Amino acid sequence: MSTISYKDAGVDIDAGNSFVENIKPYVKSTKIPGVLGGIGSFAGAFELPEGYKKPVILAGTDGVGTKLKLAIDSGKFDTVGIDLVAMCSNDLICNFGEPLFFLDYYATAKLEVEEASAVVKGIAEGCIRSECALIGGETAEMPGMYKEGDFDLAGFCVGIAEKDEMDRVSKVEAGDVLIALPSSGIHSNGFSLVRKLLLDKLGMKFEDDFNGRTLIDTLLEPTRIYVKDFKACKENINALAHITGGGIVENLPRVLPDNLRAIVKRDQVQVLPIFELMGQHVEEAEMFRAFNMGVGMIFVANASQVDTILSKTDGYVIGEIVEGEKGCDIV
Repeated sequence: MSTISYKDAGVDIDAGNSFVENIKPYVKSTKIPGVLGGIGSFAGAFELPEGYKKPVILAGTDGVGTKLKLAIDSGKFDTVGIDLVAMCSNDLICNFGEPLFFLDYYATAKLEVEEASAVVKGIAEGCIRSECALIGGETAEMPGMYKEGDFDLAGFCVGIAEKDEMDRVSKVEAGDVLIALPSSGIHSNGFSLVRKLLLDKLGMKFEDDFNGRTLIDTLLEPTRIYVKDFKACKENINALAHITGGGIVENLPRVLPDNLRAIVKRDQVQVLPIFELMGQHVEEAEMFRAFNMGVGMIFVANASQVDTILSKTDGYVIGEIVEGEKGCDIV
């Protein structure tokens, strides 16, 4: 009677072991004070930092959306890991939390060791930029669940905050100034529209030149991570909003009380060239709802703190907070 192995069923244990060996140096490169043990245990461990009066643990999870499809189709896997970390850590700081550690989940039809290793290398780079540690993850080989060549990513970031500092909404006041921190590109939202417009409707190719770079390099430019900017300006800001899906108009109101409204001056927004291109084919209101338009993070600060923040960052003023119904106007 013939026998069958796990490998015959599509799962290669040896490939998994080889992958773990490949990523060990990447994981090690993210080690910071607080990390206990190393890769290979059943769970990651992290010792909470001292000095907090009322420490609160924060957690966030996210993916990179259909930007991942572009990475797969182009065979470029070195940046989506940065995106994965960015989407989680950028959210965390909006609750005044500092990232501590990160875990990832990588699921695929068939584990391609080199591809997966490139992804994890990017995750490690994202952790370094976020000043947090990669302490664990899971790689799942699931033939039958995914098409061959496909994989999916999810990330989980845990951080810490001082309880008395978490309520940022109550600190926002009329007269506060809106400071935009530039995005590095499209970041990780709106890629279903990007692909539909640029690749399907306009017939653009990955190798097409766009402002001196290939189109695919422009599209896969990794999401900027704002953790260091936050830490540098923590004492100077009242609130901050991560501009992701929904754009400025939907994310900025999340940090406003019911009686205040954000006024963003359209002519002050430094729109990136890739958005200018897409804006020729998409209504402007839709553009501002689907994309960050060149603004990846917004700091809300008292007018007295603006010069200090501008001296510490590459930010610029785009508007103000006024009395009115909670919401956001782009004028």
